[in-house]
Amino acid sequence: MAKSGHKKGPNGQIDHSQQAYNGIRRMLYHKELVPGQKIGYRDLAERLNMSSTPIIQALKWLEFQGFVRHEPNRGYIMEPFSLKEVEEIYELRQLLEPSLLPEAIKSLDDMGVQHLKAALDDHLSAVREFYLQERLFKNKEFHLVLASLSKQNTQVRILGNVFDLLFLKYGGNYLSADSLQSGDKEHLEIFDCVVNRNLDGARDVLTQHIVNVKEQVITRFRRILEEREDI
Repeated sequence: MAKSGHKKGPNGQIDHSQQAYNGIRRMLYHKELVPGQKIGYRDLAERLNMSSTPIIQALKWLEFQGFVRHEPNRGYIMEPFSLKEVEEIYELRQLLEPSLLPEAIKSLDDMGVQHLKAALDDHLSAVREFYLQERLFKNKEFHLVLASLSKQNTQVRILGNVFDLLFLKYGGNYLSADSLQSGDKEHLEIFDCVVNRNLDGARDVLTQHIVNVKEQVITRFRRILEEREDI
């Protein structure tokens, strides 16, 4: 009998490929796989207690999403660290997130305000000492809840994939305490503008928020690359 919580396919069988995919994502979350690392699918199969077939299928999905790549005679490797990719991710956020605000504000109702307030409170109540994973993902949820208010499901799904690529691949321990406090203030301003249906204000604050984070992240990543070159 299948264990409770295992996703089943249309024929009632456990979807082992989905299990493998979720298992590898957990490894990304815990930084057990890092950019540039060679991936032994047999090792993954052993660690996840699965056969190689669903592991390979999961790796193909992750390749499509930009986490891994397949090289002839080498197998799968984690996509290497790329400053250009990080810059493109934030440029996409700058284009996508503010563009969803008009429909988000237009569609906003009491339930939407409650969902956005709950996401904001969850983010602000997360651990403050440094940018731990919990807080990183609470930040992601605030932005995705805000985007989802627009009811533009395809664009919200794309935005979710963008956040996955940024946070699962690159992690989030790159912001200073001062920048985190500034980010909290900007989130509060975004919330106030949205619930007061101040579209111009919300667009300005959200855009500047993404630009600020982008500049801080790029500066930190450049420093990391310089340190690697020195080593």
